Amino acid sequence: MNKSYSPSLVEYKRRKTRVVNIGGVPVGGDNPIRVQSMTTVDTMDTMGSVEQCIRMIEAGCEYIRITAPSIKEAENLQNIKEELHKQGYSVPLIADIHFTPNAAEVAARIVEKVRVNPGNYADKKKFQVIEYDDVSYQAELDRIRERFVPLVRICQEHGTAMRIGTNHGSLSDRILSRYGDTPLGMVESALEFIRICEAEGYYDIVISMKASNTQVMVQAYRLLVQKLEEEGLQPYPLHLGVTEAGEAEDGRIKSAVGIGTLLEDGLGDTVRVSLTEAPEAEAPVAQALIDRYTHRAAKAQPIKPICNVPIDPFQYHRREAVEVENLGGLNVPRVIADLSRLTDIKYADLKCVGHLYSMLLDKFNMNDLGADYIYTGDSPISFMLPNGLKEIVNYSAWQQAEQRENRHPLIPAYVYVQEGELHPALNFILAAINDLTPELLDRLKRDKTAVLMLHTQNEHAMPELRKCFFRLMNNGVQNPCVIKRAYGELTPDQMQLYAATDVGGLLIDGLGDGVMLGTELLPRQEKPEELQTIDRLNSLSFGILQAARTRMSKTEYISCPSCGRTLFDLQETTAMIRKRTDHLKGVKIGIMGCIVNGPGEMADADYGYVGVGKDKIALYRGQTVIKKSVPADRAVDELIELIREDDKWIEPVALEE
Repeated sequence: MNKSYSPSLVEYKRRKTRVVNIGGVPVGGDNPIRVQSMTTVDTMDTMGSVEQCIRMIEAGCEYIRITAPSIKEAENLQNIKEELHKQGYSVPLIADIHFTPNAAEVAARIVEKVRVNPGNYADKKKFQVIEYDDVSYQAELDRIRERFVPLVRICQEHGTAMRIGTNHGSLSDRILSRYGDTPLGMVESALEFIRICEAEGYYDIVISMKASNTQVMVQAYRLLVQKLEEEGLQPYPLHLGVTEAGEAEDGRIKSAVGIGTLLEDGLGDTVRVSLTEAPEAEAPVAQALIDRYTHRAAKAQPIKPICNVPIDPFQYHRREAVEVENLGGLNVPRVIADLSRLTDIKYADLKCVGHLYSMLLDKFNMNDLGADYIYTGDSPISFMLPNGLKEIVNYSAWQQAEQRENRHPLIPAYVYVQEGELHPALNFILAAINDLTPELLDRLKRDKTAVLMLHTQNEHAMPELRKCFFRLMNNGVQNPCVIKRAYGELTPDQMQLYAATDVGGLLIDGLGDGVMLGTELLPRQEKPEELQTIDRLNSLSFGILQAARTRMSKTEYISCPSCGRTLFDLQETTAMIRKRTDHLKGVKIGIMGCIVNGPGEMADADYGYVGVGKDKIALYRGQTVIKKSVPADRAVDELIELIREDDKWIEPVALEE
């Protein structure tokens, strides 16, 4: 397959797209990547909506989306717009439409842009499998055209832009029946509407391919770009977003893994980070992701072009790697914690990497974020490590250490090729792209104990590391590879976003058997602060693996970012559910504010908690409703009971300190 979805795989080079004017703030082309978010106030609350819009604008939003679930909300957009203008704000407004073409047609005469979801604009989802032949399928397309063309013509008449926004969780029964629950189905859902627009001579279109699953989301956007080019359709701007990303650290990491990976591909013209928080909290996160690319090309080291791309960017396949101890093969990616700047490490210090020592019982307990390895540099641990935790030391320290069989050396590539003494089972080889010489590659292919630790200091970090993997694959080298990244004086929030992009982007393409976030470039601190930094980086490593869908180590919450349709306090409810269930390793719980975002938007959640009315909750097992109208004050208890019925409930246990 022609893999021309990205302008460049070795540098940041933004895809050239058509310019779409949205209320005097154009998107696409050479315009800046725009930031947007969505209000959470009831659309009928004019002043409440206006006040929230102003907070969003002041936080950096360049477009504001407002839900219009019916004609009355669509009509009230006029009042919101006029009040904003009275107060001196001319930010373009976007009407968010689900299920209601008549509301879209009203809104398109008022606001600067309408968003339609092709999965539910002209279709009703009943979760039915339908058999179509070509004639009956064409009849369905004709029906959609009849329903959709009036909106297109209104947008043409009023100069209104449109986002055709596919969501993975709300594909129509028709698309699911023909293409399945796939990135191709998402793309085709949008293309059906785009073809109608182009036939009408309407091109003021922005497209999105949102999913809560970051692998599916990235694959869908890439495939969309590919299909647009193959069909000779216009290169429309892309709106990037991970839907239902969640809250706090998890939401930011998940958003960065999905959005950052696509930005690295040169894709994306406007960004919305969907957090279960106040909408004004979203804009700074989106801006931080975007800002990384503003001047990067000028600061980065050039990378030679890639001649052969050995992966399929539209489908997940993990790189084949031989098994070395618990790395590679079918093992989940491992986490290595960097303790190399600590001296005189004590039992209690290992708490920061998830291994908790009980003085009372004289034993270790491991939590869900227990690191698999610790790197101690030149200062080997002086005591026996807990079961399951292994130590890596610098090669010179390993040569001089006692009990070398219990420690594993980290060997610079230039030393390794000299064929010195090795550990009999597991050796880590530290290498950058220029170290991957024919001599090193040949030695690796002969060594069944070697695990590469790949690192870079190039500003084009992810592309350079990706090229390292491609070189290994093209030369038949199947040793496991750990991704090592270290950052200088960044804020914790920046480090979170940058690491999630650099490491998560590789993991999404099946590249990487482990992760190590190094501390060597960070300012030195006193030991308590160093332990806090290590704790934060260890948690971040596990969070990235989970967001990339490669290692599930904790409960996952697929929670929508709230909007004017929401029927309960999402932030409060999510916090309450998390407090009761965050010990359930690997269980996925969807928390949706209204029926628009559930059950479809929960996609692959194990359980769902969905608002269906004032103080009424529906509970789902997968995409099947189990309890239809549970009082909100009992809903969390009933959710836990449902989990218990499936033998997935475990009682929380307090670990001994």
